[in-house]
Amino acid sequence: MYQELLLKEIRRKIGTHSLNDEIANILNISYDAAHRRTSLKAKFSLEEAIELAKYYQISLNQFITSDQQLVVQKTSAVNKTEDLQSFFQNNLSIFENLSLSDEMTIYYSAKDIPFFYTLSDTLLSRFKIYVWMNMLNAKQVFIPFLQFSPPYFEPDTQELRKKYEEQNVVELWNDRTISSILQQILYYYDTGLLQKKEGQIILKELKELIQHIEQKTESNPKFHLYENEVMHLSNDIFFHHPKQSLFALPANMFGYILINDVITCRETKNYFEHQIQNSKSMNTSGNRDRKIFFNKMYQQIENLNQSL
Repeated sequence: MYQELLLKEIRRKIGTHSLNDEIANILNISYDAAHRRTSLKAKFSLEEAIELAKYYQISLNQFITSDQQLVVQKTSAVNKTEDLQSFFQNNLSIFENLSLSDEMTIYYSAKDIPFFYTLSDTLLSRFKIYVWMNMLNAKQVFIPFLQFSPPYFEPDTQELRKKYEEQNVVELWNDRTISSILQQILYYYDTGLLQKKEGQIILKELKELIQHIEQKTESNPKFHLYENEVMHLSNDIFFHHPKQSLFALPANMFGYILINDVITCRETKNYFEHQIQNSKSMNTSGNRDRKIFFNKMYQQIENLNQSL
């Protein structure tokens, strides 16, 4: 029964391609050996079944008898700055493994500014990496921000941001979404690790980023921003596609639990839709409401700029 279910999912994924050819190529076996498996005359080994499930991004949850158990993936831990290279590459692979098309929609519950936006060659981006590494690694020696020099991984970060901004994206924000970055700037300024001039440049770049997002709400039909003042935002990311969805649940600052279980993804989509129903669209609510929403953030930035 399980082999039939797995083969059914593979057939759904490959469309009109030859099932026997696909199985033979992936498992590196002969066409006849593949045919024996697809005709159910031979069983997949455990290793073969896992290999096929990994290749086609098929959830193994359907092969577990309990509805309360899930098979999930976990991203690699980030403990030092060099680990970020793998984190960015893993995120790129998620985009590549999912069927990116007009049918894909990314939902982002923005407790903080979505990290995709801070992947750039700016002082703001460098500061975020500085903060992340000090928060993640208990053994990190606090050094002045000017002395911090992260590895060069701009090609990966630029490609990751580009892929994100090309998708249909739904983001849920509130007026506290930028609070953490403002608090981080103030904290490192108060400790003397961030100088006034650097802090003001970061705030200027932050304002430019918010202006970019505001402009997207007015001109980009693939981008939808909602103000949610009712529910707790959590930095959850949900990649929805009719054929294959993925739910990324934060485990820590740079760690995600990845879930592609069909039922869980369906429930997650319903949850996001419920949040949207209790939110105000910044794309359609009119200039007045949009200006009020963004001006609150501009004012927070200006208040901190004046206090440095």
